[in-house]
Amino acid sequence: MVSRQLEAASRDAPPPSHGTAGTAACGPAVVVTAVRLLGADLLAPYLLTGQALPSEESAAIRLSLAALSPTPKPPAAPPLGPEPPWVRAWIDWGLATVLARLAPAAPVVPAPAPPGPPRCGDDAPRRRSAAEAVGRPDRAEGWVPWSSRMGQLASLALPGLDGPVHHAARHGALALARGATRALLRGDFATAARVTRWLAWLSADGAALPLDAALLTRHIALRGGGDRCLLDAAVAVRLLGLEPS
Repeated sequence: MVSRQLEAASRDAPPPSHGTAGTAACGPAVVVTAVRLLGADLLAPYLLTGQALPSEESAAIRLSLAALSPTPKPPAAPPLGPEPPWVRAWIDWGLATVLARLAPAAPVVPAPAPPGPPRCGDDAPRRRSAAEAVGRPDRAEGWVPWSSRMGQLASLALPGLDGPVHHAARHGALALARGATRALLRGDFATAARVTRWLAWLSADGAALPLDAALLTRHIALRGGGDRCLLDAAVAVRLLGLEPS
C-alpha cells in the first residue's frame, strides 16, 4: 500500500516552482506524513494474517522513516515532558519494531523506546492528572486522563509488540474498561474504539477483563463512523477472533 502510494504521489506531484509554498504537500510528503501518523497500523494486516511483507513495501516504509527520522533521544514521559512528542516517539518505536520483525534481513531503523507511561490508580480520583501525582509514591493518575492517553497509543495494541506501554495496559484493565465505557456513553466512538482495542489486545494476551470486550467491539463497529474508528474496530475484531461484521 505504501509503495503504491509513494509511486503515485511521485508521478503525479507538480514540478517545483520557485516562490510557491506548500508544493511538497501535494506529493510524496503527504504519504510520508501518513506513514508516521499511522505507525505500526500500516503493518497490522501482515501481523494479523501471517502474510509476508513484500520487499517493496518494506523499502517504502524505510524510505518514509528516513525522510522523517525518529528522534534519537526519547523524550521524557508526561508530566516531566510534553505529551505529544512522547506519544509520537512511541508510535515511531512501534512501527520500527514491527518492521524489524517482519523484515529481519533489512537494516534496522533506530527508534529507541521512550520511558513508560505514568502509573494509573484504580482508587485515585478519576480526573487526577499525572502532574498532580508526580513525586508522591502514594498517589497515581486518575483513569480518565490515563485511558485517554493510552487511546492515543492504540497502534501499539498489536500481536508481537510488547514493552512498558503494554505492561501498563496489563495493570490497567479496569481503567481501560472505564475509559472505553465512558467514551461510548459520551458518543465518542473514535476514543471508545481506540481504548477498546487495548482491551481486545489484553484478551488476546490472556488477561481477564471486567467487561465483555467482544460485545463492546461489535457495538462500536456497528455504530461508530470514520476511517480511524473503523480501523481500530477491525483490529479489535481480529484480536478477539471474531467474524467480521
